[in-house]
Amino acid sequence: MKLIIADDEELIRLGLEKICLREVPGAEVVGSHRNGAEAWNQLSELARGEIDVLITDIRMPVADGFELIRRCRERWPDLPIIVLSGFNDFEYARRALRFDVTDYLLKPIDKPELIALLERIRLEYAPVPETGGSPDHYAVERLKAIIEREYTQPLEFAELAERIEMNPSYVSRLFKNVTGQTLTDYLIGVRMAHAKRLLTQQPELKNYEIAERIGYGDPVHFNKLFKKTVGVTPKDYRHTVQREK
Repeated sequence: MKLIIADDEELIRLGLEKICLREVPGAEVVGSHRNGAEAWNQLSELARGEIDVLITDIRMPVADGFELIRRCRERWPDLPIIVLSGFNDFEYARRALRFDVTDYLLKPIDKPELIALLERIRLEYAPVPETGGSPDHYAVERLKAIIEREYTQPLEFAELAERIEMNPSYVSRLFKNVTGQTLTDYLIGVRMAHAKRLLTQQPELKNYEIAERIGYGDPVHFNKLFKKTVGVTPKDYRHTVQREK
């Protein structure tokens, strides 16, 4: 997997490089740039097979992330692009969705979230096997049932695959092929649905208590995921529901 990184903050670039090279099998950082113009100078010289993923910040000098993404989309409509943004730039970053970006991550970058996203991209662009009918669909339904029953637990997908006696990589691709969602996204969706129910029905609960009840030990991570998934913070969601009553 060949990656190019664009971010004007050197520490973030170096951190991303380290995560990709150490934690993502087969990852190769072929370019690391401090602005969109520098990144495009390299990208414009590459063929599609020479780049697999672009990771770019939105706010950068010379040429920002929007300009870089626009140029990339004109050249490669299908290039996976991961957008980075600060928490206060959340709405600004969401504009990038118009360019059909793969996903966006809030800073400070959550290492497991980045690794899971890159793995998802790797699997989506690998050959996807045809599903084998009832047995495969039954396996997917078993996985969904386990997740919906045990969403409060720290689920490891390799262990889930072992429980249904299937290869982890195959299970990941199969689940995506059948449901249109990754296992990670499905788990997040289940947890956020329960979080909304708790926010609505038990307003006395603190954010950290809700986070713990749905499987997140870190309330900050829960807040980031909730806003990314629902579009508002847990606090704002609770206030909106209360006003509507």
